[in-house]
This record gives sequence, structure tokens and C-alpha cells, in this order.
Amino acid sequence: MLTERRSHCSLLATETARLKGRYSYEDVKSVYDKYYGDERFIRVLKKDVCPETRFVEGSNYVDVNFRIDDRTGNIIMMGALDNLEKGAASQAVQNFNVMFGFAEDEGLSAIPMVP
Repeated sequence: MLTERRSHCSLLATETARLKGRYSYEDVKSVYDKYYGDERFIRVLKKDVCPETRFVEGSNYVDVNFRIDDRTGNIIMMGALDNLEKGAASQAVQNFNVMFGFAEDEGLSAIPMVP
């Protein structure tokens, strides 16, 4: 018996940086929301929800979030994407759409494999 197996190259990135001053979760969240607010395929997750590759697999979505470590003054930034979709194939379609005046999400509205 043969079974189909899809192979994906999902990426999960975690970055840290030192904050210049004391900022609350709400302070930083407002910056994220302002910066990513108009981005169709970037989802800023709710507080304390970490991005997971399974929720972006097979899609053009990028999930991002952060946590603030009050003890060290660091911000921990996280992001997940499917590199075969967002990183290559779907990104090319998205760029084509923007360049030629189509809706940015034309042909890209498939939901992730795990919604």
C-alpha cells in the first residue's frame, strides 16, 4: 500500500533583543498591530500564544508574536512560516499580483493545513 506524504520546509524563528527602556506588553503590541495591521498574510497572535509551524503549513501565512522578559529587559520575538509556500511559490504569486494590479491575495486564500 502506498501512502502520500507531503514534505514541507517550515521555519520557526526565535530572536531576542534588549529593550531600551521599560515597555509593557500593550506598548509593544500596539507597534506590532500598527506595523502589520495592513498585511494580509501576517497574523499577530494573541498574548501568550506562540507561533507553531503546523498552523502555517501549506499556506502563505506568517504567524508572529513576542514576549517581554521583565527580569532581563529582553523582548523575545517569534515567527513561523512555511518556506515552500511563503518563502517561494506563494511569495512569487503574491509579488506577481501586486506588480500587475491584481488583488494581493488572488489565488492565495487557501487555509493552512491545520486551521
